[in-house]
Amino acid sequence: MQTTIKSAVSFSGAGLHSGQRARMTIRPASAEYGIWFRRTDVIGRDPMVPARWDAVPSAKLCTLIANAEGVEVSTIEHVMAALAGCGIHNALVEIDGPEVPILDGSSAPFVAGILSRGVRVLDAPLRCFELREVVEVREGDAFARLEPAETLEIDFEIDFVDAAIGHQHKHLVMANGTFLRELSDCRTFCRQADVDFMRDNGLALGGTYENAVVVDGERVLSPGGLRRKDEPVRHKMLDALGDLALAGAPILGRYTGYRAGHAMTNRLLRALFARPEAYGLVECGPERRRLLPGSSISKADIAAVA
Repeated sequence: MQTTIKSAVSFSGAGLHSGQRARMTIRPASAEYGIWFRRTDVIGRDPMVPARWDAVPSAKLCTLIANAEGVEVSTIEHVMAALAGCGIHNALVEIDGPEVPILDGSSAPFVAGILSRGVRVLDAPLRCFELREVVEVREGDAFARLEPAETLEIDFEIDFVDAAIGHQHKHLVMANGTFLRELSDCRTFCRQADVDFMRDNGLALGGTYENAVVVDGERVLSPGGLRRKDEPVRHKMLDALGDLALAGAPILGRYTGYRAGHAMTNRLLRALFARPEAYGLVECGPERRRLLPGSSISKADIAAVA
């Protein structure tokens, strides 16, 4: 069955790239609503922006969505991952600025907020996209691929010159609770040289050592170091889940990414939906629902992201 959040929950903070503070509230929505963002500060233009793959005009440093009148919301990937990881299929996300608050750089604060309110089951069947053929996009040696699988799996590999990150690879079956336990607390990361370059170009204005893992060669500059020894690749998997959630329904398939990012995952969704023979929209019965991200979680799981 489809779900929504039981009652509204709010967050506030600065955006990672703009540095602009915003207040964001996740509200319940009816069945078949999907996920929409509403810019409460916009007057005279349509404030509603769909959280959908074909509403993404840009996904270079983060995932940005926009409507036909140019109203935008950026850096949505962490809250989208939280919604998907908690099994929320319908919600209205109200925000009074152009960028989602970065908070601690992970999905954990969003997950804790959602779980504190609870998940309400709606009287409507849940439909999922079932992969029937392999779909892949490439750019140089980087690639992203979707292929048939019983439930959502994410396999990611990264390779950085900085010894603090280096080569990392991880594969997870995203069955109930895996996202909360294994990925939700993993923060965005970057190299100090990239931070300097972005700030010189008016970006990363809200970034600090407290809301991102910053590395410089062998050193982790953020206080406390890494939360997990392979936190960077886990965060890339978190990002991938958030970007895949823009499909509009859960995906039953294996996602593989090698040096992939937001833009490549969006290109992959576009390639998928350009090939109707590569997928089917199927109703998920009880057995399959039990294998999806967010199934069988409860308030007790808040401890995993506290």
